[in-house]
Amino acid sequence: MGSEGPPALIIHVTGFKKFHGVSENPTETIVSNLKEYVTKKGLPKGLILGSCSILETAGQGALSPLYQTLQSAISGLDSESSNSGRTIWVHFGVNSGATRFAIEKQAVNEATFRCPDELGWKPQKAPIIPADGGISHMRQP
Repeated sequence: MGSEGPPALIIHVTGFKKFHGVSENPTETIVSNLKEYVTKKGLPKGLILGSCSILETAGQGALSPLYQTLQSAISGLDSESSNSGRTIWVHFGVNSGATRFAIEKQAVNEATFRCPDELGWKPQKAPIIPADGGISHMRQP
């Protein structure tokens, strides 16, 4: 009693496939190789690598596969009795003009693409999920 330690923390990771001007997306490479890397190198105690999924680089076209990925991971939580719902989602996006890694502090419900996505969608100041509010709406935790 009391010696079990903190509940495990599950980390789910997503990345994108190729997109306009970037035929080999580095996030696809990272996510595709992550499970093998973790198997070789290990993770700190209490961390579990959950799903590693590659998403289509398409705004609206990626929603269904994203929801499937989320549902699959949530279903897996039910079988993780030691988890207690502690989960982190990490999504690797890509900025072809970036020279280093960057971490976003706040996502916004706005899609503006300088070129069409892989399914031809080229939104300009459009809400990604209209039900979540307009492009200036900020969701509070």
